[in-house]
Parts: sequence; structure tokens; C-alpha cells
Amino acid sequence: MTTVIASLLIMSILPVVCAWIGGYYRQKQFGKVDNKEPRIQSQQLTGPGARAVGAQANTWEALGVFSAAILAVYIAGVDLDSITTQVMIFVALRIAYIPAYIGNKDMPRSLIFIVGYGICLYLFYLALSAG
Repeated sequence: MTTVIASLLIMSILPVVCAWIGGYYRQKQFGKVDNKEPRIQSQQLTGPGARAVGAQANTWEALGVFSAAILAVYIAGVDLDSITTQVMIFVALRIAYIPAYIGNKDMPRSLIFIVGYGICLYLFYLALSAG
């Protein structure tokens, strides 16, 4: 259970890491970070900065699906220790996703997304099978 909770914590931190990376690129591209209109400034980013913003949005989305899958497994009474491997793989994939996205590595990024999403679908399958 500790691994599952730790994975949720890590997944909750990753979007913030992407935001910091985006802030670095905002500073680099515009000479300053506009905290009064950060979303407008972020929308004006190009290249890796724009991809950091995209990675942040996708990481928030992945957190929602992953959290729902974990909740489903928990509610269904599946032993959380039995999903430790899948959870650790998912988190590792999501960590790898960020540099793949920012680095414009579209094929690895897509593969990482598909495998990670597949893990979430598998967790939902386990929850449905237990119920």
C-alpha cells in the first residue's frame, strides 16, 4: 500500500515539476516570468517551452486517470500490494514521458503514453474482475 500512496504523491508532484520547467523556458524566451498573466505568457511559448506546457497538461490528465484507476482498485478490494509492479512501471513511464515530450521525441512519447494508459486500463480491469 505504501508504494501505491507514494506513487500518487510522485504523480502529484510531476505536473509542478513541468510547471517549473515551463517557468525556466518563459524566463529564457521572454526575459522574465509574468506571474500576473502566467497562462497568457505560457501560450506564447514556442519549442521546448511550449512542449513543457503540453507535458504539464498531459501529466495532470494522467494523474486523473491513474488516481481513478487506483480508487477503483481500492474500492473493489484488490490487494494494493498486488499492483506494486504496475504502479512503479506507470510512474517510471510518466517520469520518462516528460523529457520525451520536451525533447520532441514523438514516437517514444506516444509509446510511453500508450503503455501507461494500458496500465490504467488493466487496473480498471482488475477492479471490475474483483467486483
